[in-house]
Amino acid sequence: MERDKEKSMWVVKIGGSLLGSPELERWLEVVAKHSDGKIIIVPGGGLFADAVREAQKLSKISDACAHRLAMLAMDQFGLMLANLNPALMTATSEFEIAEGTWQHRGIVWLPSKMVLADYNIPKNWDVTSDSLAAWLAEKLDAQHLVLVKSDKPNEGKLKLKTITETGLVDQVFGDFAMDKAFSSWIIKKTDFVHFEEGVDEQKLGKIGSSIH
Repeated sequence: MERDKEKSMWVVKIGGSLLGSPELERWLEVVAKHSDGKIIIVPGGGLFADAVREAQKLSKISDACAHRLAMLAMDQFGLMLANLNPALMTATSEFEIAEGTWQHRGIVWLPSKMVLADYNIPKNWDVTSDSLAAWLAEKLDAQHLVLVKSDKPNEGKLKLKTITETGLVDQVFGDFAMDKAFSSWIIKKTDFVHFEEGVDEQKLGKIGSSIH
C-alpha cells in the first residue's frame, strides 16, 4: 500500500538467533529484492553480544563499556548480513541511509556510530537491538517497525507489559516504541514466505502481531 503516494518505510530488526537458520538468508533475499530503498535492517547482537556478556563477567568492565562493545557486536552481525547477500549495502549514518534510499537498495544499519553519539540512550544492557530499532524508526520517520523473532505468541495484539515481562522485548522497549508515529509488529522467522512476492502493509496486518 502507498502512503502519500510514496512507499512506506520499514525498519526490520533481525535477531542474532536467526544465525545459522535457513530463514535468515531468505529474509535477506526478501529485503534485497523488495526494499526499493525503503527497508532498513537492524541487526541483533547474536553470538557477538554473547561474547561481550561473557567478557564482562570475566573482566568486571562497566556496563557503559559493555554497551559500547555491544554496539560493535551489532555492527559485526550487520557486516555479516551484508556479506551474505551482496545486493545489500551497509549504512552507518543518516546520510548513508539516504544514499541507499536514493539508490533503491536494501540497507543494513551498522548502529554504533549513531547510537554512541546520542547521550540520551542509556548505556546499559536494558537497551537491546529491539529498542534501538524503535529509536531508528522514529529518527527516520518510518511507518513500520517489525521485529523478526524465532517465535512469537499467536495473538493478533500483544500487550507491552506481557512481552516485556516474558523477555520477548527488552525492559525499556516501551519508552522507545509506544505512542510513536510508527506501528510496531512482531512476526515469526518463517513469515518471510508471506513477503516473497512483495512487501506491503496488508500482508503485515494479516500475519503480524501488533504491540499495544
